Amino acid sequence: MSDLKREALKHAMPWLFLAGLLIVWEVCCIVFQVPEIILPTPTKIFSVFFQRFDILMAYCWDTLWTTTVGFLLAIAFGLLLGLAIGASPFIYSGLYPLLIAFNAIPKVAIVPILMIWVGVGSLPAVITAFVISFFPIVVNVATGLATIEPEMRDVLRSLGASRLEILTKVGIPRAMPYLFASLKVAITLAFIGSVISETVGGNNGIGFLMLSASARNDAPTTFAGLFAIAIMGVAMYAVCAMVEKRMTRWAFRGEIVA
Repeated sequence: MSDLKREALKHAMPWLFLAGLLIVWEVCCIVFQVPEIILPTPTKIFSVFFQRFDILMAYCWDTLWTTTVGFLLAIAFGLLLGLAIGASPFIYSGLYPLLIAFNAIPKVAIVPILMIWVGVGSLPAVITAFVISFFPIVVNVATGLATIEPEMRDVLRSLGASRLEILTKVGIPRAMPYLFASLKVAITLAFIGSVISETVGGNNGIGFLMLSASARNDAPTTFAGLFAIAIMGVAMYAVCAMVEKRMTRWAFRGEIVA
């Protein structure tokens, strides 16, 4: 097989797997006569998706906006705190256990508290997206800084480099692949946080639409919302992977794994 055909097959494989999954789903629903209220067929879901496209898009924009804002805040604060934790063993020993304890708290339990503090609306969704995507960024940035070999530190110090110079010229570039690896995980978590907040007590967003549809036993609209979330998640993941290829090409010897 030529390189061109292999590359084309590689790009086609996700679509082939998706098509196979949808065909199996459709056939199983028809053969086993699954009620639409329990599991609608993909053709019914796509029909509803396109029929109510304008409505879905309006709610999707709310979710995309809150997710993006929370994600950007998580990048900013996660990067700063990750650098502080990775650069200082004292900050590491003081804050890291607290971060682990906070990350262990189910985020769905935080949403009602946020609604007491800031009310119902977009702000709880932004905060939830920030909180749930913050931890992997901090951990990966700190881990990237920790990969600097002690021997390299000693050599740089012997050449007159200060701790700040070691951090900015060696530590941060070394942490970049770890940062972008965490961003691809964090963006999917940010969507989870936004939708959880919208579902628990929001008044807008795709999670609120899905909750309203499920209350009416409208399973096709609920599944259409799930498909919309999946499309947005894949799109944002692709953006992170594209930026990673441009920013960290030097860190890979062969193909960059997206």
